[in-house]
Amino acid sequence: MTIAALEALSFGLGRTARACRAAGHRFVLLTGDRSVYRHELVTAGGANGAADQGADADAIEVIDVDTFDPDAVRRALASVPDLAGLINTTDTWSGPAADLAQELGLPGPDPEAVKLLRDKARVRQTLHRAGLSAGTSLVVEPRADSAELVREAVGLPAVLKVSAGTSSRDVWIVHDDEALRAALAEAEEGARRPGGLNGSLFAEPFLAGPLYSAETLSWEGHTRLLGVLSRQTSRRPAVREEAAAFPVALPTDQLAAIERWVGDILAATGHDQGFAHVEFVLTRRGPELVEINRRIGGALVAEAMCRALEVDVYEALVDVTLGRRPRLLDAPLRPTGPAVAFVLVYADEPGVLDGWAGLDGLNAFPGEVSWFPVLAPGDAVRHVGDQRGCTGMVLAEAATAELAQHRAWSAATTVRPVMKTAEGR
Repeated sequence: MTIAALEALSFGLGRTARACRAAGHRFVLLTGDRSVYRHELVTAGGANGAADQGADADAIEVIDVDTFDPDAVRRALASVPDLAGLINTTDTWSGPAADLAQELGLPGPDPEAVKLLRDKARVRQTLHRAGLSAGTSLVVEPRADSAELVREAVGLPAVLKVSAGTSSRDVWIVHDDEALRAALAEAEEGARRPGGLNGSLFAEPFLAGPLYSAETLSWEGHTRLLGVLSRQTSRRPAVREEAAAFPVALPTDQLAAIERWVGDILAATGHDQGFAHVEFVLTRRGPELVEINRRIGGALVAEAMCRALEVDVYEALVDVTLGRRPRLLDAPLRPTGPAVAFVLVYADEPGVLDGWAGLDGLNAFPGEVSWFPVLAPGDAVRHVGDQRGCTGMVLAEAATAELAQHRAWSAATTVRPVMKTAEGR
């Protein structure tokens, strides 16, 4: 039997392939751009890469297909022998994957619940009606005369973002009238560009407090909290993720309260199976939702969970894909492995990546420091204000998430992307 993935997160393909093999299944990736998975295909073994880390050379089979073309995807899946399940770990393809799984009679989530979770404005409104969000959202037109409506209905400070956004793109935190007008002007300009904004523009109240994410696993409405990840974001005006660490050492009663809260919000939004990556702010009132991603955590979140919990969380991903209760829900769950942190290394300016300075010095730092490249020399970097400007990540281990964060940050400060500018300098 075969398990296919309709695109995937940039990291974790190797672990996914091994989990599929452990379940007795082949693993096939459908992608429209295999360069996204360059690191995984090389280190885990794939169609374009030599095997490493003990993986079989054919661990990852790749089918090149336009994944934005539903008919092309259907034809590609029809060519896969004995298809048993369709993995989806992305936001962009979550809706199409749910529709296809239902169409092909494969296990999968309710497509309507998936579509709700892809609409951040609707999620906020749903939770507000259920008494699980202090504020609601207001969909607005991306133009200057929306400013008064935002001030009256939401107030300042506020957050403007798009309903189906990813990678922190098109997110504006506005604290005053000047910032609000500037954000609306940028959104109006974005709406005119090819492809426009990714969904509707909406406003919601700004949440004051530190940012975290709850990493969860659900089955038939029961949700288990696997741990909490800290998240560090940049200063204004750019809103991009800079660093993360797992697992956060929260007081036992607070951790239990977060588990109850996240179970309630997932139930209210119809998410009853699989992983969820739930970003929230710990405000003075308690946890308040930022957004729900109905998937395993991106970047190196899943890698951090595997190391810290000393379990292969991708085995649970395979269980869910095959329509069976994940064994991880009932397994003892203790952070017996090292805590893990990672820092995203951004280009300072647009251009063409020439390489990195400082990689050869990473082994001098404590914490089993490792480098995970996102881009490769020769790749173009067109945006540096969100995650599209990330060129790679530095990961470190320690006894606690706090110490791991210190180690990862100190090492990452010595790595510098070397860029060729648009003029070739």
